[in-house]
Amino acid sequence: MLEMTNVNLFINEKKLLENINLKINAGEVHVLMGKNGVGKSSIASSIMGNPNYKVEGSIKYDGQEITNLNIYERAKLGIYLLNQTPMQIEGVTNAEMLRIALSEKTGEAINILKFNKELESICTSLELDKSFIHREINVGASGGERKKVELLHMWMLKPSFIILDEIDSGLDVDALKIVAKSLKEYHEKYHPAILIITHSDTLINTFDNYFVHVLNDHQIVANGSKELAKEVLTKGFKRTSDTFVISEN
Repeated sequence: MLEMTNVNLFINEKKLLENINLKINAGEVHVLMGKNGVGKSSIASSIMGNPNYKVEGSIKYDGQEITNLNIYERAKLGIYLLNQTPMQIEGVTNAEMLRIALSEKTGEAINILKFNKELESICTSLELDKSFIHREINVGASGGERKKVELLHMWMLKPSFIILDEIDSGLDVDALKIVAKSLKEYHEKYHPAILIITHSDTLINTFDNYFVHVLNDHQIVANGSKELAKEVLTKGFKRTSDTFVISEN
């Protein structure tokens, strides 16, 4: 579904990442781990098409080269990025945005009754007050509410590739359980590919199977399964020569 081949990433002519190779098939869950500031969010931004980044190499989605597509075009293909700190947008309600986005995606008129019923049902499952449907996007919302609103958008837009950039950051225990449950249910129902950027195992352990990639020294230095994630979380990161090892400190 997504394939990054020999990708070098720059911002203001400064090279952030080099020779990134990553392949994520439909329905798979992949986890990207690494120290703060190592470039995990930059990979997410490059996939989504952030214009502040210059990309050398190839990024393909469903076999289509997307490096020259803008964010809007990539979103229409089904790529969805959920940020650590979702932005607020004044003057536009969640319902208004979703109606327009769905019309653009499907090319069809929206059945308002069905649309409202689905919104209310999702709010209930997320334990999100239904007033958010007609509230401005994330305006006056807490950190946990913003993450739930982003999940509301996800369920309505039904993306096929989801990037979760530290969505678990700042969530309390109860909110994290709701978010994790919602993501697992979405994955079981629609089978999207998911890329999770995280520093903890709380969210990723929601899924039975996943692939792990460790980012260090501007590149991916290790690939593995959940066992690799466990090692990293208990022992930390260290790069020696061309071999990724686990720090004993």
